[in-house]
Amino acid sequence: MSEPTRTPAPNGAVPPPRHPHPVVGGRSAASGRLAPDEHGIREMTLADCAAVAEIRVRGWQTAYRGLMPRSYLDALSVREDAARRRELLVRSDGSVVNLVAERDGTVVGWAAYGPYRDGDAPTADGELYALYVHPARYGGGAGRLLLQESVRRCAAAGHDRMFLWVLKGNARARRFYERSGFRADGAEEPFEAGGAVVPELRYVRELCAADVTSAGESAPAPAPPPRRARDAPGPP
Repeated sequence: MSEPTRTPAPNGAVPPPRHPHPVVGGRSAASGRLAPDEHGIREMTLADCAAVAEIRVRGWQTAYRGLMPRSYLDALSVREDAARRRELLVRSDGSVVNLVAERDGTVVGWAAYGPYRDGDAPTADGELYALYVHPARYGGGAGRLLLQESVRRCAAAGHDRMFLWVLKGNARARRFYERSGFRADGAEEPFEAGGAVVPELRYVRELCAADVTSAGESAPAPAPPPRRARDAPGPP
């Protein structure tokens, strides 16, 4: 499954490593173990940085081919991105939560969410900063589970709405979010990548108490807050 959105935002912050514990997936009630063909969702640790960097870079190179300059995408480095993930995780202030999806013991997807910010000021809303699935794992359900868990946690944290940004030309990602109850709210801004200007659209979803146990569709949001500065967009 394609994963759209941007990379973590609030000053590149990422949460501190925590004890991993699967929270979504086909865990057997009797054994507490995942079936071999099912996903588990847990919080990201330092040991996951290399796998997450691979997922993120390959995701950009696949999802954004034709939308961004090829030279820009080809120059992305898994090694450099892994070092960046480790740095962010170590100096995290805890405001951003990183989740990974595992299947058969392999990390196949990554999501990051936290507070939506107006400049440096947090708002009552949440934001999905990134959602990536390895291109070889598209269509396997990892992206859906990562999004559901991110929505659930944002709702449980008391956020009223959840926002995300997606490239205007990324039709697959936009359909994915629309099926999950997100709607474009009319906000659009350019993102510069390798000398090319790529338009992004903002999507929003209303959160409610039901989202704590379910990730079904919800009604469109009221007037959205202004856009805040963020890192570069990230692919699914």
